[in-house]
Amino acid sequence: MPPIILRTARILTPLHEIPGGILVVEDGSITAVGSPAEMAPPANAEFFEAPEWTAVPGFVDVHIHGSGGHDVMEGSPEVLTTIAATVARYGTTSLLATTASASLDDTCRSVSGIAQFIRQQNSPATRAPAAQFLGVHFEGPFLSRIRRGVHPEQWITPPSVEAFRQMLDAAQGCARILTLAPEVPGAAELVEAARSAGLIVAMGHTDATYEEAAAAISRGARHAVHIFNAMRPFSHRDTGVVGAVLTSPEVTAEIIADGVHVDAPAIRILLAAKGVAGVILVSDATAATAMPDGRYRLGPFEVVVTGGVCRNSEGKLAGSTLTLDRAIRHMVALGVSLSDAVRMATYNPARLLGLENRKGVFATGADADLVLFDSGLNVRRVMVRGRWVA
Repeated sequence: MPPIILRTARILTPLHEIPGGILVVEDGSITAVGSPAEMAPPANAEFFEAPEWTAVPGFVDVHIHGSGGHDVMEGSPEVLTTIAATVARYGTTSLLATTASASLDDTCRSVSGIAQFIRQQNSPATRAPAAQFLGVHFEGPFLSRIRRGVHPEQWITPPSVEAFRQMLDAAQGCARILTLAPEVPGAAELVEAARSAGLIVAMGHTDATYEEAAAAISRGARHAVHIFNAMRPFSHRDTGVVGAVLTSPEVTAEIIADGVHVDAPAIRILLAAKGVAGVILVSDATAATAMPDGRYRLGPFEVVVTGGVCRNSEGKLAGSTLTLDRAIRHMVALGVSLSDAVRMATYNPARLLGLENRKGVFATGADADLVLFDSGLNVRRVMVRGRWVA
């Protein structure tokens, strides 16, 4: 394919803004980014003019269960293809397939299918213009029964290095994040095992005290899952895991910015404590995303969606129908700059995964994943690894 030169009203890298910038895309990668005065266009290039739009990197979602009527734990190529194509329409170009607590056999079966799909998706011969699965996020089953949220109680299990290794084997090198409750007996050994295996250890669905969370952070826990939700509540004499996360610069905190899971003042507190660099936007999206209200699966159980809000049979919030373009618009509506909101959905999650030179950024050698926003922050075009999404 010939090189593509994109000219836009502005480019958010997202660490810098380039008014009237140019991006050059060749063979699925970005080969140049800057102002027209700094660049010499390659010969035989195709020009894409978007004089009223803003170019931003493709979104990276590290916590997503499904979309388009399907859940990642179904594990088939057809299901995962549908999910990847659905989220790409809303600007997500990279994602981690996130599990829900289920039996060990079902989890391993699902994850094995996901790992096979990831290998297939990365093959140049089968590469399609859809979001790229970067790996697996294990959300459970090593969680707190008290703060399990909607995870089925029968599948919440004590931390087990042996079970974790079976999950790792099924993931075939694709495991990226393990979420656990650090206060549960056996969690300390599991933190060590996960860190040794190269995974990011996240704290979530936890009733940890400040001291228990701080101990996990000292052992290498570096991320907090859907901060404020399914956690021991913060109070001035019992700050809990939230207090540990807010006061630990080395820990990133993900947030579901849909206007349902977390109120605006709490988001502002989070940003004031962590700074833009410490916050990651996630969708926690379910099969109901981009679908009408109705009944859908979330891992091994059913959720009901009414007015776009997912709940289980007990009425508890059960994931979301959020897409990251909506999360960005929500943050901007709260007064966050577009550049900072984009950073929380692109560069920050990529950096968590150690991929900030390839994903979530416009830089020479990075994958050509991009989103074009109009003036209303609506997604107008999406490119994944150099190919336009239909």
